[in-house]
Amino acid sequence: MLLPAKAEVARQLRRYRAWERVMLASPHDRTVRATFEDSGYTLCVLMGKRCAREAADAAERYLRTSLVTYLREQNGRPKRRRKARRPPPPERRSTASSP
Repeated sequence: MLLPAKAEVARQLRRYRAWERVMLASPHDRTVRATFEDSGYTLCVLMGKRCAREAADAAERYLRTSLVTYLREQNGRPKRRRKARRPPPPERRSTASSP
């Protein structure tokens, strides 16, 4: 899995948050809304998410964790545990006597 540089993610996240504040201040301005949506789309592409809110959350997690921790969280898998090996089943011997 390819991941973007943390500096680029931080820059795009700052841009998204700034436009989010501007858009909330003037929600009827179409230019502001379009720029906000563009910044959200860019963040979605960077983080591989379908929703801008999810992408922003993923970007924040990515920036505050190590690469290994982030990948482990993304896969949704906890650290692998080794299973104890079972011994082979005991051989069964026939109790019937032969004539």
